[in-house]
Amino acid sequence: MTTPQHTIGSGFGATSTAEDVLRGVDLGGRLAVVTGGYSGLGLETTRALAHAGARVVVPARRPAVAEEAVAGIEGAAGRVEVEVDELDLGDLDSVRAFAERFLATGRDIDLMINNAGIMACPETRVGPGWEAQFATNHLGHFALVNRLWPAIERGGARVVSVSSGGHRHSPIRWDDVRFERGYDKWQAYGQAKTANVLFAVHLDALGKDAGVRAFSLHPGGILTPLQRHLPKEEMVAFGWIDEDGNLVNSSFKTPEQGAATQVWAATSPQLADAGGVYLEDCDIAEPADEDDFKGGVRGYATDPEQAARLWKLSAELTGVDAFATAG
Repeated sequence: MTTPQHTIGSGFGATSTAEDVLRGVDLGGRLAVVTGGYSGLGLETTRALAHAGARVVVPARRPAVAEEAVAGIEGAAGRVEVEVDELDLGDLDSVRAFAERFLATGRDIDLMINNAGIMACPETRVGPGWEAQFATNHLGHFALVNRLWPAIERGGARVVSVSSGGHRHSPIRWDDVRFERGYDKWQAYGQAKTANVLFAVHLDALGKDAGVRAFSLHPGGILTPLQRHLPKEEMVAFGWIDEDGNLVNSSFKTPEQGAATQVWAATSPQLADAGGVYLEDCDIAEPADEDDFKGGVRGYATDPEQAARLWKLSAELTGVDAFATAG
């Protein structure tokens, strides 16, 4: 069986920054939506896209915090190119309201970056009892993209889902997606990140004839607010930080480097004829063996049959499917 999951020699790598991959790229007249684009990797992504001339819409669960975070970002020629709106991905009513407000503006979306997420949180339930990581990282973005589809389709957008090497912690647990038979925070995170990859696989299959391509990616290890649920002792045990909270893992990236792969995914002409693939270090990733936790992508995360099955389940859970009339 052949796979498109092979490196292409992009010329960039683990130490490339978002500014590096956008050097010489003019995004004037383009509109990007970056969920969570006010913190960590999202903030660096917003900054880089705006500097390259894009108008960036930042849907945020905490709009006041987001406004303060992006206040100093200026686009080309000193213009302010960032706007904030309210969105809680764990609340489907909030997703619907944001999408309706955006669609009412009549604007097209050129770049859709599903960046927001939570990691390894204590057991939390949202909506009708959904496990919070699956609901926030996957179902919220699934509903958002489907509700924004008219603008995404008109823009011939690239849709980028920020997954993680953490997808290797778990495939989709088809017999217990909600973790009703015992909760493990890392397996729940792994399932949610696998869902991000599968979402890109099937969205690309559905959208490519309309000129919409989808990608997923691992940004690398980076210390950001994403780790807010992890106790210091656990991060010390992982070898990420020392007892004083200082970074000691030399493989970790800066936020500027961490944002590079999602910016590359959203803008690189090298990916013009690609889609549905998982990226890392500003390149297409290689397939990973089942016992490899250091890089690449697991086969269960790129399986088209599992991707279609997850799409069907997600549509049933959220009640949203922009492609339902297409059969």
